[in-house]
Amino acid sequence: MIKVCTKCVMDTTDSKIVFDDLGVCDHCNTFLNHTLPHWQKDFNNLDELVNQIKAAGRGKDFDCIIGMSGGIDSSYLTYISTELGLRPLVFHVDAGWNSQEAVHNIERLIDGLGLDLFTEVIDWEEMRDLQLAFFKSGVPHIDTPQDHAFFATMYKFAEQHNVKYILTGANLSTECIRNPIEWMYYQSDSIQLRDIHNKFGNRPLKSYPITSILHHKIWLPYFKRIKVVRPLNMVHYNKASAIKLLIDKFGWQPYPQKHFESRFTRFYEGFWLPEKFGFDTRKVQYSSLIVTGQMTRDDALKKLKSPALSRNIVRQEFDYIANKLDISTDELHSYLITTNKTFQDYKSQQSFYFWGAKAMKLFGLEIGGKR
Repeated sequence: MIKVCTKCVMDTTDSKIVFDDLGVCDHCNTFLNHTLPHWQKDFNNLDELVNQIKAAGRGKDFDCIIGMSGGIDSSYLTYISTELGLRPLVFHVDAGWNSQEAVHNIERLIDGLGLDLFTEVIDWEEMRDLQLAFFKSGVPHIDTPQDHAFFATMYKFAEQHNVKYILTGANLSTECIRNPIEWMYYQSDSIQLRDIHNKFGNRPLKSYPITSILHHKIWLPYFKRIKVVRPLNMVHYNKASAIKLLIDKFGWQPYPQKHFESRFTRFYEGFWLPEKFGFDTRKVQYSSLIVTGQMTRDDALKKLKSPALSRNIVRQEFDYIANKLDISTDELHSYLITTNKTFQDYKSQQSFYFWGAKAMKLFGLEIGGKR
């Protein structure tokens, strides 16, 4: 029987979850006792950060880059950055899965704010081969090829053009509770990415961008002085209010769920994860909104009674994904029913992430919740 937290909606589908005597989970207690006290200190640092970014970009065409997917977080960040007087270059990585809504939203923000857009297109045949390799591997985190390409490309661009600040839409307001590691393993683990591709891929990755945790956690910040910063942690970010503002000002189109700006991610989080593994990422997303006062637990439980995607949409998306990957629906279905694997079944840098995260929290460099 599944046990649900009495404060949020995280439950024992997270096999590592722990409850206190009141039935409150460790995700909630970590947020209240660790994340929130440290997060509140960030609100005092916004002016200093803005001044540093402006100084680093003086005399240049832009003073920072923003990775934009067209989703709510990156869209609102783009708007906020201009309100703060920054001059961002909007950076978008096209991995072949953009929804029509995402394309529309990016265009509306760029045009409405008068910004420049740089788009990097990932080689589709390599992306296709890598994503098929992840399907064949049986792991839950089949969205890794897309996510890895996003930040690897952005880091490379920043290093090549000596951009000192990368602004990311990652935030605690909507993401303070993280996906359990068994649900969604670290997308930046290049060792695991290469191992899965070596075992199941059919073509070499000649142009696909690959980074490593050492590169972007040590080399870039401490040797190249390139910082990845999260301005949304320094402002009062309410998701519903942000969506309304973007709709009113830019004609921005909302999505049914977080991360659904990508057709692949919509299929992956809305169907594949819950159907094959029993992992529903809405529990993480709703729980983050609950503990930050943006959603009630009753509303979350009500929404979770219905699947993220209807049967008709699942059928359409199943056909779309198979056709896009140039395989039959039968082949795609065969990956759905194959034996489930975890990140532990392949080579990884798990120990590095584990000890690195402990060190970063010890020195106050990371204030996110339990993973």
